[in-house]
Amino acid sequence: MSHKLALLGFGTVGQGLAEILVKKEHELMEQVHFKGEIVAISDMMKGSLYHPEGLNIEKALEIVNETGKLDAYPDTPGLIRGLDSFQTITETNAQTIVEVTFTDVKTGQPAIDHCKTAFQAGKNVVMSNKGPVALAYEELSTLAAKNGVSWGFEGTVMSGTPALRMPLATLAGNEIFEISGILNGTTNFILSKMEQGSSYEEALQEAQQRGYAEADPTSDVEGYDARYKIVILANLLMSAKIKVEDVLCNGITGLTRVEMEEAKKEGYRWKLIARAKKVKGNVVATVKLEKLKQSDPLASIEGAINAVTYECDLAGPITLCGPGAGKIETGYSLLIDLINIERGYLAVSEKKGSIRLSNN
Repeated sequence: MSHKLALLGFGTVGQGLAEILVKKEHELMEQVHFKGEIVAISDMMKGSLYHPEGLNIEKALEIVNETGKLDAYPDTPGLIRGLDSFQTITETNAQTIVEVTFTDVKTGQPAIDHCKTAFQAGKNVVMSNKGPVALAYEELSTLAAKNGVSWGFEGTVMSGTPALRMPLATLAGNEIFEISGILNGTTNFILSKMEQGSSYEEALQEAQQRGYAEADPTSDVEGYDARYKIVILANLLMSAKIKVEDVLCNGITGLTRVEMEEAKKEGYRWKLIARAKKVKGNVVATVKLEKLKQSDPLASIEGAINAVTYECDLAGPITLCGPGAGKIETGYSLLIDLINIERGYLAVSEKKGSIRLSNN
């Protein structure tokens, strides 16, 4: 039996997942007994398609790459065009909604409403949009549990690197009392270039040329992107109930080349660190520049790589590093959530209103 999927959004990430499902179809069946079948695509700019027996994804990818739209997808008996995102959720036979729309990170919309609609319709959701998880985690996880569906969002923090799945699965039984991380590859790349002698402006320009930074880099360089991610980590892994506005946030724009050189001479390295720490029963989170000793595992992280350290009462400090972005990497994060849903490993606890990994 195939697992029927509807994609809300068919940009870079949605296409990344689609390419993986096409390319690795046979390996996924042989190795993990998973077959993902895309029955619907809804994209505000590219158009929408729905066929209850599945779409020809190779053809859809080819047409989008050639024309930028889905209009030229061939008509076949049973094909329906023109469904909007909410109709795609409620009027198709998809079991799981893959939510990869362009979402306003400040409001979490339209992804929050997509999640609510899907959960109320008895459908699972997997997503890479961090806004809804950071802004409405408790509300959405409670709603998912109430309706007996799963909600996966592995890709919201470090793309395909298992920053959420790994601690949930393999650090079970530990109390995680502190999380610290380099959660934004753009700023880490800029800091690495500044340490090599570039000015902030030169490093930012190179980051933009390489595609690491947007034309407007504010979300990255002011620390806002990392702030959303540390909220997700703290609420999921430390049972915190912090909000985005609770997190003290300062970016990298004020750091000078002189300060960078002075730290280097002293045996330190500047890093933008997102940190959540239990203090007297509460979780306090910050995003700010910190001077790390060169012996600190996070100090050795170069370029656009992300890393996170979990301080555990039993296992001690555990550091995980890997890519924090990328078409295929983020597509993979959606895939692993889908596989875990199919296996029955990804469940939502109604009692706690939280995500857990389960064999049930």
